[in-house]
Amino acid sequence: MNATITPAVADDCAPSSTHAIGEPAATALAGTLKAIADPLRLRMLSAIATDARGECCVCDLAELADVSQPTVSHHLQVLRDVGVLASERRGTWVWYRIAAEVRPAVTTLLDSFAPAAIGAAIRTEYGGLEDVENALSGLAAVLRRVHPTLSADLVTAVVRESYTSLAKTARMKTHLVALTENFARQRLTDITRNRGESLPQVLFVCVANAGRSQLAAALLNQRAEGRIVARSAGSAPAPEIHPNVQPLLGEIVRAEEDERFPKPLTDDAVRAADVVITMGCGDVCPVIPGVRYEDWAVGDPALASSEGVVAIRDDIAHRVDALIDTLTTNR
Repeated sequence: MNATITPAVADDCAPSSTHAIGEPAATALAGTLKAIADPLRLRMLSAIATDARGECCVCDLAELADVSQPTVSHHLQVLRDVGVLASERRGTWVWYRIAAEVRPAVTTLLDSFAPAAIGAAIRTEYGGLEDVENALSGLAAVLRRVHPTLSADLVTAVVRESYTSLAKTARMKTHLVALTENFARQRLTDITRNRGESLPQVLFVCVANAGRSQLAAALLNQRAEGRIVARSAGSAPAPEIHPNVQPLLGEIVRAEEDERFPKPLTDDAVRAADVVITMGCGDVCPVIPGVRYEDWAVGDPALASSEGVVAIRDDIAHRVDALIDTLTTNR
C-alpha cells in the first residue's frame, strides 16, 4: 500500500527570520571572526591564553613566527581593535592579555571548537549490544565477584553503561570489550572508594581526554612512585589518543602497563577524587563537597607543533611536581 504524501501548506514551511541572528550582530561577529581567522593570530591567542602569567610580552610572541617585529605588532593591533586583546606598556615592551569580557569565548574557541574542527574524525556507527551480549554478561559476572558488596544490578548497569559510552566514540571496535572491562573496573573502584582511607587520588579532566589530561595522569603516576593515584577523563572523549601525544606517553608508561584510552567523565570519578584538575574543559565537573578543584591553563597538544608538544609536556611536569609536594607533605 502506498502512503499518501500530503503537500505542505506554504505557511508551514516558511522560515522565520526571528530565529536568525540579527544583521547588526552578525556583521559585528563576522568582523571579529575575520580578525581572528589568521594562523599567526590564532597562535598568538593560544600562547597568551595558556601562559601561566595570564599575559605575554610582545617579545615572547615574536618567537612564534619568522616575521618582522612590525608584522607581529600589526597582528596584535588587529586583535586589539576588535576587542579580543587588551594591552599595557611597561617600559620598553607592551604586554598583551585576553580581554576579560571575551575570555570565555576565546577559551571555547581554542579548547572546544578548534580540536573539533581540526580532528573531525569519521566515527564508526554504533550498532548496539547485540553482538557482545554474552561477553558483557560474562564480564558483569566476573566483576560481581570482585565487588561482592555492590548489588548485581548496579555492577551489570555499570558494565553496560561503560560499553555504551565507549562505543559511541571508539573508532576501532576490535578491543571494545577489553576497554569496557578496564573502564568498568575503574568506575566500580571509584564507587567503592572511601576518600581519606586510601592514597590521594587526582582526576585530570579535559575535553577529549586524548592529550593533556592523559599526559598529566601518566606523569603524576610516574613521578609520585605509588604515593598518589592519577586518573583522567574527558567531557567529550575523542576516538583515540592524539598522535602528537602517543610518543610522549610511550616514554612515560611501560608497554605492559599501558591501558590508555579516552574515557568519558563520570560523577563517580569526581566523587572519588581528592583533587580535580580541569584543563580547558570549562565548568563541566559536578561540585562535590570535600573535593579540591584547580584549573591548569596549558596548551593543547592537538594544536601544537612537535616542539610545542614537548614544551606542553614540560609545563605539565612542572605543575605535577608542585602538586605532588602539596599532596605528600605531612602524610
